[in-house]
Amino acid sequence: MIVLAGLRRASAADLDAITALQHAAYAKNRPLLGVEPLPLLVDYKDVLANYEVWLADGADGLDGVLILQARPDDLLIWSIATTPHRHGHGVGKKLLAAAHERARALGHAVIRLYTGDKLAGNIAWYERNGFVHERIEHLSDRAIVHMVKRIGRDAA
Repeated sequence: MIVLAGLRRASAADLDAITALQHAAYAKNRPLLGVEPLPLLVDYKDVLANYEVWLADGADGLDGVLILQARPDDLLIWSIATTPHRHGHGVGKKLLAAAHERARALGHAVIRLYTGDKLAGNIAWYERNGFVHERIEHLSDRAIVHMVKRIGRDAA
């Protein structure tokens, strides 16, 4: 069984709570992007079946959701989301640390993620946490900033 410090692996019983947290967390991005955020365009039942979904529980329910996709050469942070009332309380850092832990456990030296190009606050936060711009992908309705962090297999 896979274990990440301070988190638990999601199950089908968590589907409604995960969906609610994702919608609450990403709602603020809609007006900035001018389109629906990508994490709100999916069926979370499919996400639970196809990705690693990790949960940070809090006193009032879920504090955060971390969705990871283990790929052959890297670990993709598909989503890292914190319930709005817990922003600024270290939940995001805890989720990010868990992603690093999981990447090392998988033997990966690289973590990737993406975010909307108009989400300057997200981009700045990822940069403060060691991620750098890799490329910009232009879709028909938005631009996505792909970011990367090389962690090394033994990095903290």
